[in-house]
Amino acid sequence: MVNNVPMSLEKAEHLWSHLHWLTVLAQHGSYTAAAQRLGVSKAAMSQHISELERAAGVPLVQRTTRSVRLTEAGQRLVDGLREPFERIAQGFASVRDLAEVPAGRVRVTAPVAFARQQLVPRIADFLREHPGIRIELDLSDRLSSVATEGFDLAIRHTAAPPDTHVAWTLCRTRSVLVASRAYLRRRGTPATPQDLAGHDCLHYPRAQDTPAWHFQLAEGRRKTSTPRTTVAVAGPFGANNSEALREAALAGLGIALLPDFSAQAALRAGKLVEVMPDWEAVGTFSDHIYAIRPYASHVPRAVTVFVAWLRGALAEGFPLRP
Repeated sequence: MVNNVPMSLEKAEHLWSHLHWLTVLAQHGSYTAAAQRLGVSKAAMSQHISELERAAGVPLVQRTTRSVRLTEAGQRLVDGLREPFERIAQGFASVRDLAEVPAGRVRVTAPVAFARQQLVPRIADFLREHPGIRIELDLSDRLSSVATEGFDLAIRHTAAPPDTHVAWTLCRTRSVLVASRAYLRRRGTPATPQDLAGHDCLHYPRAQDTPAWHFQLAEGRRKTSTPRTTVAVAGPFGANNSEALREAALAGLGIALLPDFSAQAALRAGKLVEVMPDWEAVGTFSDHIYAIRPYASHVPRAVTVFVAWLRGALAEGFPLRP
């Protein structure tokens, strides 16, 4: 039961931090997730919100067995706090950036396959160069909201970064057809897109009912009037993760269409072979990797240093041969 007598503003000043906790709870929709974000216990989180409700004199949160929702009063309070807290964060970040050495936490979200294969193996070099910076990496193929989920940066494999965000191009990437030598010995090597009709094709499921790959002649062999070719493909296995498709190709299950960053290590080691190098796959995966973040008047120095390092580390893209 919430006390219906609001606390005076002067007496409520010790609850300013509680207001921040409420905004974090609103972002995450659960006490457990919000407590993890803040590095506190779930019990402390619940206690602070209860104290804030008593001070406000009205319920701010509706609790259910699975999640929490803000009341109308709670939502109005959070909406009013958003801009002030953003200004506080930016002001503190600008002061912190006066330090000679970049420091602070950078929260990054990145696709699973790209992060595991290309980002994590390189990250130790960055952290040795910048010991004052901490990287918190969220590996997820879900398109997280950078602003509402508290990320400083998102790595995106996309053709068009959102107009509402600042986007830095990190590198180009391309799609490549690959198969194991054992599979090609058993089934033969396709030379044209039409030949794929007789092969097991390991595909990345999309919205359409019938999987299809699109091709054009590779640059150098292409003519202005050369149309794109689309072929329906079928096979025993599909997955929404390029690492899984690569492993299926390594097991000899068929021909896989992969981003070059997923195929690179296996091709360089000779475990997979590039198929149809005279043809370029288009439309299945994007041809750029971006780092994005929402527009802001101030970008923390640790973030800009990390982006600059990423652009240098990935400048050459993902060459498939040593």
